[in-house]
Amino acid sequence: MIVKLKDVCELVAGYAFKSKDFGNFDEKVIKITQINPPYVNLNGALGINLSKYNKDKLKKYLVKKGDYVFAMTGATIGKIGRLVDGQAYLNQRVLLFKPYKTINKEYLYYVLQSYEFSQYVRNHIDSESAQPNISADTVGSFEFALHSFEDQEKIAEILGSIDRKIENNNRINDNLSKQAALNFRQELLKFDSIPNGWQIASLSDIADYLNGLAMQKFRPVAGDDGIPVLKIKELRQGFCDADSDRCRSDIPKSYIIRDGDVIFSWSGSLLVDFWTGGICGLNQHLFKVTSKRYDPWFYYVWTKYHLNEFSAIASGMATTMGHIKRGELSKAKVCVPSKEDYQKIGEFLNPIYRKIVLNRIENNKLILLRDSLLPKLLNGEIY
Repeated sequence: MIVKLKDVCELVAGYAFKSKDFGNFDEKVIKITQINPPYVNLNGALGINLSKYNKDKLKKYLVKKGDYVFAMTGATIGKIGRLVDGQAYLNQRVLLFKPYKTINKEYLYYVLQSYEFSQYVRNHIDSESAQPNISADTVGSFEFALHSFEDQEKIAEILGSIDRKIENNNRINDNLSKQAALNFRQELLKFDSIPNGWQIASLSDIADYLNGLAMQKFRPVAGDDGIPVLKIKELRQGFCDADSDRCRSDIPKSYIIRDGDVIFSWSGSLLVDFWTGGICGLNQHLFKVTSKRYDPWFYYVWTKYHLNEFSAIASGMATTMGHIKRGELSKAKVCVPSKEDYQKIGEFLNPIYRKIVLNRIENNKLILLRDSLLPKLLNGEIY
């Protein structure tokens, strides 16, 4: 049976809260910036002064745990996020889906994750307005094949089991990251003076920071499909996608990135991370960080430690794209433990970061599996 979205769920467009009523209040508000697919992230979200509003009228705009919302405006129009914990009110230009009893809530979520829905949104964006925009009525007119409720539940369970595993791995990694950060502070930052056998060095002393290539000079040639190019966008999202540029597969080996490599974006959006998105080529404005003397965990934690400092330097640059100069690496000081202490600290931190990397690699595989199953399940090919 072919139905429209508005036949199976209520679509609630957010409330136009007044900007003067936002502030450090307990009742949070979901704006488009809080949608970080596949989740809604309330960290840093502004609160609203509810004393200025009729709470009964606002009940309609309350987003609860498990609800999912949609960005109706801007460069990231169409992105969808699920609220994992707590509750928050819905701001204007954000759309909430409230399923009726005729459709399974999780099944509807996966319908909205389908290629057909994303293409529908792209094809119905109002590009004549000041910024990209789509109306709730247009979204509600999207048509799709509705399975029986029994099949909806089966499809939701299959895809949901994969997403639950991904979410569990993310929770484990969040916990491991907190343990690692605490251990780093306790073991490497707790001293008023340098212990005997320890040394003061710099980032450039403990690791090599290899800048990437200008990949537009290394486009794939005939007979070579090439490999994806790792740019700042890919580092931020954690994977390469169909929109990623490609480069020749025979670029120098030192510029090929593999899972577990430490990558540092030194221009634009400054960040450092372990790469887990598979083989790709290193673009300029990114450093591949390696060392012949120290383990990845060591130069990762120290590079991350100086990231706020580097970001402040970059933001003060009189350029359109803030960056740091290589000389800043020589100024950034680190404590190098004695051989015995380095081994002791590494026995705790090395397995933690290795587990984080392995969990993220597994998640990438699970995402590929889920995304390959989703269209087949929705099209009735398998269940």
